[in-house]
Amino acid sequence: MKLIVLNLARKTTERELRDLFRQYGYVRSCDLVLDKDTGASKGFGFVEISKRKDAELAIKDLNNRVIGGSKIRVKEAKEKKA
Repeated sequence: MKLIVLNLARKTTERELRDLFRQYGYVRSCDLVLDKDTGASKGFGFVEISKRKDAELAIKDLNNRVIGGSKIRVKEAKEKKA
C-alpha cells in the first residue's frame, strides 16, 4: 500500500522517513520529494509498505503526530489519473 506523508519538516531526510515507517512493516520504497533546482525537501514524500494491514496501522499511529517539530499527515496515496 502506497502512502503519502505530508507536512514533513524540511530537514527530514529520506533515511529518517524510512526508519519511521520501518517499525510498522517492510518498507518496499521510500521517496522524499525534492526541489529540482535546490535539492531541498518539498516537505512531503511517499512510502510503500508491503502489507495493507501494516500500512493502515502506520496511518492510524502516525497521522497528526509531531515529528521533527511538524505535525505530519499520513494517508493512502491515490493513483494519479493520466
